[in-house]
Amino acid sequence: MSALPEKIGKYRIIEEIGRGNMGTVFSAHDPFADKTVAIKLAHAQYINEREIGERFKKLFFNEAQAAGVLNHPSILKIYDADIDGDACYLVMEYIQNAKTLDCYCKPENLLSVRDVVGIIYKAAKALDYAHRQGIIHRDIKPNNILQTESEDIKIADFSIAMIIRDDFLDTQFHGFLGSPLYMSPEQINEWQISTNTDIFSLGIVMYEMLTGNHPFKADNLSSISNKITNDKPIPIGEFRSDIPEGLEYALNRMLKKKPEKRYSMGLDLAADLALIYEDLDAVDNEDSLREKFKKIQNLGFFEEFSDADIWELVRACDWHHYSCETYIVREGEEDHSFYIILSGVVTVEKNGQKIESLQEGDCFGEMGYLTKAKRSASVIAQSDVSLIKVNASTLDRANEGTQLRFLKVFVKTLISRLADTTRILSIANTEH
Repeated sequence: MSALPEKIGKYRIIEEIGRGNMGTVFSAHDPFADKTVAIKLAHAQYINEREIGERFKKLFFNEAQAAGVLNHPSILKIYDADIDGDACYLVMEYIQNAKTLDCYCKPENLLSVRDVVGIIYKAAKALDYAHRQGIIHRDIKPNNILQTESEDIKIADFSIAMIIRDDFLDTQFHGFLGSPLYMSPEQINEWQISTNTDIFSLGIVMYEMLTGNHPFKADNLSSISNKITNDKPIPIGEFRSDIPEGLEYALNRMLKKKPEKRYSMGLDLAADLALIYEDLDAVDNEDSLREKFKKIQNLGFFEEFSDADIWELVRACDWHHYSCETYIVREGEEDHSFYIILSGVVTVEKNGQKIESLQEGDCFGEMGYLTKAKRSASVIAQSDVSLIKVNASTLDRANEGTQLRFLKVFVKTLISRLADTTRILSIANTEH
């Protein structure tokens, strides 16, 4: 392994976090913004070769230009792109402990249908945003969709994106582009493409995440290309029995051979997936739903809520489980969620020092939820922990009355927490 560079441009390198055939990704410190970033550095042997080098530079700057005009929570941010001597690099948003969706496309490691629908829903909305900004990704695949520790997603790698805008330099490529396993029929045949070419590729990703199999599986790329162009995939219902009504229809529509038969925009797909998500609630195990209801009902935070409100939250809230010694929140990270502990014990730590312990019925994350600021402390599970995670999109799933009641109790909780903090600081100052 080559020696770790000390700096790339103005960025001080921390460690290598990924390596591919074409480049290496490092975590680095940005001294001006005082934050950790990711740097993708092209391998020098490609940059220095005349013809390949020019193509590489074009890829890097196309990605910077495409992603640089996008500002969406589910799209990986690009901060900078430059050439420093022989170094051609991109500076990107750093996602700690990120995983790609590729790990969830194996039969032994499939997610629940609910989780898959949630992920594809977020991807569809992000693509809809990009398409409305005049950007077609052209290379949607599991390795280009990251999942964060908080189970959000980030679409990455816009290096071969098609930019349909007037305000850009022509750095993009044309012709046979993309990853053959995830190409649409129009990409394979080098026909004119539109926004729903990304919908087709996302359909392949969804099929793999639901079944652990490629929908157009074959022995070689030529046969796969032929199947993508001509064959229908095996129905997902033949792989698993927990497929809700409507999901197979949505997936089949995503994978239509003719672009005009697919969803025209990502928002259309997201709307259908939202309905499917509601169906998943309807078919959820009745005992499981009642157990969740009782768990919420018995927490002091919800004592002012009616049974109808609680049922709304059972269906709207994100329920998470963490094993002992797992970080739930990391100091310095951007996390705009509010948490309510259902069971277990957590500790709150700042600069490595324990501040307090919290347990069943306690809350944390109020200021991050309210101010959208970076987390000022870490929260770590000290046992197996179950909790509810609430953010703006969570509350959007509940009706208006439940939202207003939730926000009223939230404000009371915040005032109480601030009063407790003031009291503790007052006692500490008196003792000193």
